Amino acid sequence: QLQLVESGGGLVQPGGSLRLSCVASGFTLEYYAIGWFRQAPGKEREFVAAVTWSGDSATYADSVKGRFTISRDNAKNSVDLQMNSLKPEDTAIYFCATNTARIMSTNGRLYDFWGQGTQVTVSS
Repeated sequence: QLQLVESGGGLVQPGGSLRLSCVASGFTLEYYAIGWFRQAPGKEREFVAAVTWSGDSATYADSVKGRFTISRDNAKNSVDLQMNSLKPEDTAIYFCATNTARIMSTNGRLYDFWGQGTQVTVSS
């Protein structure tokens, strides 16, 4: 069964850090671009970060640039999102996604395979 599973979410104080992981089962994540997206209550899903299948390029939303880092760990068949200097406005469910076209994109509509999400709450 093909699956993407996110983990690492939780409750953290403003200024704190979390590391999210997106682990694939049933297929090798190494050959696919991965995007991270998030959705806050009452808001539309928004792009966070993405990395190419080769790992040679990444792109970030302006709101997280300089605070978040996306990276690949092929040995673990995962793509991680290191989140530092977290703010209350980062509170959301975070999803990882991929697509069979192996395209890195900021557009969620170009991703056709999604994980179930992990909750991140930034609050004092």
